[in-house]
This record gives sequence, structure tokens and C-alpha cells, in this order.
Amino acid sequence: MGSIGNGNGNGNGNAVRFNGPIPAARRLRQMLSDPRKAVFAPGVYDGISARVALAQGYDCLYMTGAGTSMSCLGMPDLGLANGTDMVRNAGIIASLDPSIPVIADADMGYGGTLNVANTVRQYARAGVAGLHIEDQVVAKRCGHLAGKTLISREEYANHIRAACKARDEGTDIVVIARSDARNAEGGGFEESVARLRLAAEIGADALFFEALAGVDECKEAIKLLPRNIPVLINIIAGGKTPVISFDEAQQIGFRIVIWPFVGLEAAVPGLENAYRILKKTGKPPAEPTPMGPAGLFDVCGLQDLMAFDAAVGGSAFSSGV
Repeated sequence: MGSIGNGNGNGNGNAVRFNGPIPAARRLRQMLSDPRKAVFAPGVYDGISARVALAQGYDCLYMTGAGTSMSCLGMPDLGLANGTDMVRNAGIIASLDPSIPVIADADMGYGGTLNVANTVRQYARAGVAGLHIEDQVVAKRCGHLAGKTLISREEYANHIRAACKARDEGTDIVVIARSDARNAEGGGFEESVARLRLAAEIGADALFFEALAGVDECKEAIKLLPRNIPVLINIIAGGKTPVISFDEAQQIGFRIVIWPFVGLEAAVPGLENAYRILKKTGKPPAEPTPMGPAGLFDVCGLQDLMAFDAAVGGSAFSSGV
């Protein structure tokens, strides 16, 4: 069996070191190592949304679990997307540009401690740079909906411990501990703080305080959580957390800023309009100017794929598309 190298073999049978891009998880750790800068990640929910975001030059992407449920299943975020659904979608997104880190929702880890550990390993194998594990029960729901139910603090600690152990046993991935206690039955602000501080002690790489209410509460959370661990803020227009800019979030002290629904909220009205006009007139809308097959395929890397084929002697696309 031949050795894996960079294609520049030396002819003497010795393995050639592959000098590829920095692995995504390591790059995410590097990005989080600078306390002066926050990670800026738009929400993506499938391959085409990820392609469009990558074309804008983002250094990190966030795979939304709610968006995965809506785009892949056509269902709301009520725990209906399972681990297989989520890993598959995360892997597709991460594969488009392995040098760009993808942080992915992993819900509650899809079961007990063994399931959590397996989820961490599967996400890492799929090329995901970081994932977050929350403290809701299996019958979970979107973090910005009311009526959430929590697992016990002890069980949550065991889940985070399992995630960290899987990471430490050779799985390179950033473990983000999320707490939904702020807006859950039997929870509250103080309970979220307590759970996230416990997760930090266990060894989580970053903390995710879900559903913070108001700028003052955001500042208080940063004040009470460990200063040496990055804290993530989740911003959703119409959600529990105030809509603030990336710069404002960074100034408060957040180190990861995500907008899970920004792509979906742009796409759904456009889809509704296009399908409505098509049904009414029998033709697609004239505005914006139709991209056509080639234009749409270009968004998904058509030119690069054609160039690759030509570079290896292929002729399937020599006459264009």
C-alpha cells in the first residue's frame, strides 16, 4: 500500500509528509486563543447556504440545529432531528472548505453518557471543529421557546464529563457546554451560571449561556463566568436575547457570536415569493434576474471542479456547461 503524501514522492519508498491546511479544530482553538478577538459565525443550514456564506469570506460557520431540522426534515426544532441527521448535515457543511471551522449544534448529545461520547467522536470524524452539548431532556425544543425541561445538574455534569473525556482520548474537537436553564422550568439565571461554572471546572473549552435577557444580563453573565474560558452568545431576531452587533457583543466580552437564523430568514421569504409568483403567472419572477443553471452551479464551485477535471486530463467539460 502506498504512503499518503503531497504528491511529491522522493522515489525511495519513504513516506512524504502532507503539508495541508491547518485542521479545523486546531484553527478554531487558535482563533479562540486571542482574548482581544471574537469568532464571527453566521448560521448555515445546508450545503448551499454554507457555500454562499463561505463566498462572503467568513472565517467560521455555525450549523444551526433548528435550521437543520427545518431544511432537512421540514419540521420545527422540537428534538425531531436525530444524531444521524445532524452528523450528516454537519459533515456536508464541514467538507466544503475543511480549512474553515464549523461549530455545530449537537443538542443534548442524543442520549446518556455513552451517546454523548459517541456524538463527539462522530462530529469530529465528520470534520466539525466544535460542538455544543446542552442540558435539556431528550424531548427538547429550540432554546428561545418557553416550556423547556432540564436534566439534573448532576446528569448534565456527567454529559459534559463524557464529552471532554471523548475529546481527550484522541478526538480533536472544541467542546462547548451550553445551558438552557435561564428560560426553563425550575431554572433561572443563577442556575445557568452554576451549571456553566461547573462545566468549566470539568474541562469544557467554551461556554454557551442560552436565552440571555437584556444587555445588562449579558454583562452580568460575562462578569460571573470564568474569565479564562470563551463565552458564546446566540443572537436571534425576535428571540430572548437582545439583537446587538458583533462589535457590541465583543465589547461586552463574548468570544463567539453566532446568528443561527440569518440565512433562513433571508431564504424563506424569497422562496415564498418565487413559488407564489410561479403559481399565479405560470412563470418565475423576473426580479432578481434569473441566475440560470450555470450561475447557480457556480455558487457551488462549478468552475473549480471543471478546472480540476481538465488538470487531470479529463475532457467531460471541455465544451463548457
